[in-house]
Amino acid sequence: MILQLDPAITVETPLGKGHTLFIIDYGMHQNTCWVVVLQESGIVKHFDCNDIIISTNYTYGINTKVGNHVKK
Repeated sequence: MILQLDPAITVETPLGKGHTLFIIDYGMHQNTCWVVVLQESGIVKHFDCNDIIISTNYTYGINTKVGNHVKK
């Protein structure tokens, strides 16, 4: 199943900040794949769900603690 996000979700990836365009779910035996356009370069990359952190969103109270971002 492919889910197009509208609006896109801002995320932190191992390659920097980006915006999620699609989420691909291959089923219960594989991790979800996130298709992200990187903010700095505009390059589109695929990331495993374990590599994605939702960026801070104070309106919805998501990831608001300072220092929560994990760098690999």
